[in-house]
Amino acid sequence: MRVLGGMTVVRESGTDTPVFVAAVLGHPATLFVARVCVTLPFLVAGVMKLLFWQAGVAEMAKTGLHPAWAFNIAALVTELGGSTLVILDRKAWLGAGALGVFTVLSTFLAHRFWDFSGDLRTEQMNSFFEHATISASFIFVVVAGLRQRQPAPVIQSIARNSLRGRASDAA
Repeated sequence: MRVLGGMTVVRESGTDTPVFVAAVLGHPATLFVARVCVTLPFLVAGVMKLLFWQAGVAEMAKTGLHPAWAFNIAALVTELGGSTLVILDRKAWLGAGALGVFTVLSTFLAHRFWDFSGDLRTEQMNSFFEHATISASFIFVVVAGLRQRQPAPVIQSIARNSLRGRASDAA
């Protein structure tokens, strides 16, 4: 460990994580907020499909999915159900997996940038890769939840060193 500008920096197992940062990132409230944020687009979309049923059906039809009403039901159940599982951290792997697969499939259906040219191609390509990033974020949500339950050795080491530092400060 070393002190840098009054901040303790942990140097173990190849990490340079300040104790404060590790404590904030490892806190259950941080992970809860992250789970809400990563699912927010799906929560909003699911509620909108429910409240504005015809618009949701029209969206499915526009994408070429028939019967549109059935796909609208499937989408809103996936969006609301998956989000609920992730946020409540109950079978989060299932909710995250459902939302991740849903996002990949819908991205290939709705953002086929290779079918466009010019500015529209750029817009669709950006949206395509943004959605790919969202899909990948679900992997991190699940991994972070697993590590919260069974901390990795590096996290355990950071916590131990933090407690040692507090004990030596008190002495």
